[in-house]
Amino acid sequence: MNKKLVFNTLAKMGLIETALMVLPLLVAVWYKEYPSLKVFLFVVLMIAAVNLLMLLFIKPDKKDMTARDGIAVAALGWIFLSVYGAIPFYISGQIPDFMNALFESISGFTTTGASILSNVESLSKSMMFWRCLTHWIGGMGVLVLTVALLPSDKKSSGLQLMRAECPGPTVEKLVPKGKSSAMILYFIYAALTCIMVTLLLIGGMPLYDSVCHAFGTAGTGGFNVKNAGLAFYDSAYIEGVVTVFMILFGVNFNIYYFLIMRKFVGIYKNTELKVYLGTIIASITVIIINTMQYGIFDRFSKALRYSAFQVGSIMTSTGYATADFDAWPEFSKTLLICLMFVGACAGSTGGGFKVSRVIILAKTAKRSLRKAMHPKSVNVVKADDKALDLETVHNVSSYLIIYIAIFFVSLMIIALNNFDFGTSFSSVTACLNNIGPGISRVGPTCDYSALSNLSKSVLSIDMLLGRLECLPLLMLCAPSMWNKKLY
Repeated sequence: MNKKLVFNTLAKMGLIETALMVLPLLVAVWYKEYPSLKVFLFVVLMIAAVNLLMLLFIKPDKKDMTARDGIAVAALGWIFLSVYGAIPFYISGQIPDFMNALFESISGFTTTGASILSNVESLSKSMMFWRCLTHWIGGMGVLVLTVALLPSDKKSSGLQLMRAECPGPTVEKLVPKGKSSAMILYFIYAALTCIMVTLLLIGGMPLYDSVCHAFGTAGTGGFNVKNAGLAFYDSAYIEGVVTVFMILFGVNFNIYYFLIMRKFVGIYKNTELKVYLGTIIASITVIIINTMQYGIFDRFSKALRYSAFQVGSIMTSTGYATADFDAWPEFSKTLLICLMFVGACAGSTGGGFKVSRVIILAKTAKRSLRKAMHPKSVNVVKADDKALDLETVHNVSSYLIIYIAIFFVSLMIIALNNFDFGTSFSSVTACLNNIGPGISRVGPTCDYSALSNLSKSVLSIDMLLGRLECLPLLMLCAPSMWNKKLY
């Protein structure tokens, strides 16, 4: 591993976070929050000094980044930035316990939206802005932002970073250069965010609230600025806008590129998009029927409004809630938990196992059944009329095994809190899939403050594992990652 290159890149990422931290500093100036202004000014200068010293003294001899270097940067980068992000919360005293501050920061950057705050309105405007901004930074990915903003001496470096961080079975370039691909992705990301802010303003939401909620929706994170969440506004229009954009941000961003380039055939043939939208529509339909059957909603329009919002929020791992779905019938509640595992599309800002992986696993199972019935037949797994190579299929199966192992180890540790099964199971499900709210004591009207520090530590690791899709963080712990060459 090129350790100097790894830490040099980490220093650049730290400086980017420092620059972004100037935004809440400006918010503190605007709202005349002088205590928060001093905190952000101190943290900006401190982090900038540390990372400038790293750049000054750590200069790589070789600038060609390998896959292993990219994985190390991805794993360490998210840890470093999460720690940096927790410092303003802790130093300001607005989240006085550092474990809680770190949990909140990791939840923000990984776009999980799980919170230890019972009263979010106790935060200053600038601190709340920083909390929501972490969602937007983490949504598209810190490394993608690094690739987009910083010059790269090697064409391969940008792609290695993007592949190490971006979710999904495969990551392909939109255009030949990784830097150009990153810039295109962020242009689409920023454009959709701006459109959403505009639509929320039209609906009567204040500018500050609109920006913060757009950050949370774009990153599919789910941090609110009101204790009552989006239900505070009691607006079908606002909830409709957020529902549509949650679903849009859960779509593979390659689809938007195809749309801009008018490659409509690629969109039409995209199996993942069809399954993703089909699952959402089907889930909304059955939840409407189930909730109306048990008298949760007395009107179809009301059932549609709340069912669509909750399904869109859970499926895309955003985590906003406008209804206490923990009080819904068991069928609807169970279906929402199942959707937590499925997640959004690969290459989106959403979390979960990813629709593309579910499709590959389903087609692999189908191929195995056909092979059992017709041993001499030739069966291949296809996606969008293209045969998938065996390595991709095997990687998905391996990921499933790792995912299940992490889930059950985490579940056993969280069970030490001696809470009910619903709390333990859903907290791990919500954090590993970057959802946010679970059920019972971590439901949409509750928070994670009652959990022990051990549980918060495990769930923090789960959030990082879920956002980085396990492998980078696990490989970071392997001795061979640091001491031996990989062939």
